[in-house]
Amino acid sequence: MNDCIDKILIPNEDIKARVKELGKQISQDYAGKELILVAILRGGFIFIADLARGITIPAQFDFMAVSSYGSAVRSSGVVRIVKDLDMNIADKNVIIVDDIVDSGRTIKYLYDNLMTRSPLSLEVCSLLDKPSERITDIRIKYVGFIIPSKFVVGYGLDYAEGFRHLPDVCTLKPSFLGE
Repeated sequence: MNDCIDKILIPNEDIKARVKELGKQISQDYAGKELILVAILRGGFIFIADLARGITIPAQFDFMAVSSYGSAVRSSGVVRIVKDLDMNIADKNVIIVDDIVDSGRTIKYLYDNLMTRSPLSLEVCSLLDKPSERITDIRIKYVGFIIPSKFVVGYGLDYAEGFRHLPDVCTLKPSFLGE
């Protein structure tokens, strides 16, 4: 499987350091406030686990699962909620935690959906941001890394459900992707 990796884009040491900084910033911004972090599964599970360890204030965690990719390398553009929140977020400060924002369709859909539930505040935290791919208007308050328009795997990100376990964010060989 590792012979499919083209190169390491972001090494795990850099990810750990940046996630710790994000946790510190979130802790400062929400000090003394009630906070719920909503991880977007499956890609966001490793990120939120590490982010949770970097947050020094009390926080609650919930999870949503959405589908917009299937096993493709590009989003289908159709977003479905597969698993909804268990918590009521009305009058709570909420941060959506996602692995990557590229076109922005999925995160915009989730943002708009969660805003109908009357949170006190709603922000987005993404490990990776591909602004060159953006087709929606969505503000990401907490960004780990801005990356080029490349398909990436590792640290929770997958290709056909593989590669999530890799500790680094990597690109795949174009030949593996059929390019």
